[in-house]
Amino acid sequence: MVLEFEDVPELNDPVLIAAFEGWNDAGEAATSAVRHLAEVWDAEVVAAFDPEEYYDFQVNRPRVSLEDGRRTLTWPTTRILVATETGLDRDVVLVQGIEPSMRWRAFSIELLELAERFGVTTIVTVGALLADVPHTRPIPVTATAEDEAAIHRFDVEASRYEGPTGIVGVLSHAATESGIPTVSAWAAVPHYAGGAPSPKATLSLLRRIESLLGVTVPHGELEENARAWERGVDELAQSDEEVAEYVQSLEEAQDTAELPEASGDAIAREFERYLRGRDDDQTGR
Repeated sequence: MVLEFEDVPELNDPVLIAAFEGWNDAGEAATSAVRHLAEVWDAEVVAAFDPEEYYDFQVNRPRVSLEDGRRTLTWPTTRILVATETGLDRDVVLVQGIEPSMRWRAFSIELLELAERFGVTTIVTVGALLADVPHTRPIPVTATAEDEAAIHRFDVEASRYEGPTGIVGVLSHAATESGIPTVSAWAAVPHYAGGAPSPKATLSLLRRIESLLGVTVPHGELEENARAWERGVDELAQSDEEVAEYVQSLEEAQDTAELPEASGDAIAREFERYLRGRDDDQTGR
């Protein structure tokens, strides 16, 4: 059940952008990108999902905090925000959430029903995965779509991934099946530096969103934070000879892959291999 907090005005040709914490969010890159958009566009929360319906509180626990001396309890949920001052000629609906613990199909249906009520005409889902890529090179971002019309409209690749998926994949598929043009953008975060937030990956995702929507977004401190992150990982790599050699091998592999004869399909297959490997690691624990 969606709990509405505010009356939503009629929106102008809105696009929905969604990201979720959890399996879909290596280096917190995807959720940080949507959070940045919410801040720069001054988006307002208009609704939230009833957490009782979709979350296991032993997996995603509520948080207690102090505000002006009073204790506040915040439940894990997915929030819906609306931005009308975006620099686009259309409004934006932002979805900030945590991957649900259960009832994914019902969750996706409910979110898409809300999107239909808002008049959403385009959906962009955002994710990030751990992969064998070097931190010293631009963070790769792959954008794909399932529908032929969306592939040509956004000039993206056809989705060929096969294997385990998260709520981002489920939502993207459900949206496409419902007839809403949908594109998904994924950043590849270096797996040896994926334990901490990656502002460099966040910045790459923002730039891809800008390209997809034809808008320019203020980056604030993200560019400096991305450089600081890279310097920090440099120091980590230089302090360990094996890590330094490994990073060098990744650099050489990526430079080779970017030669004219390198196949985009080959690179996509590498992403798929690491997604499957990550899931195997998690299920084998």
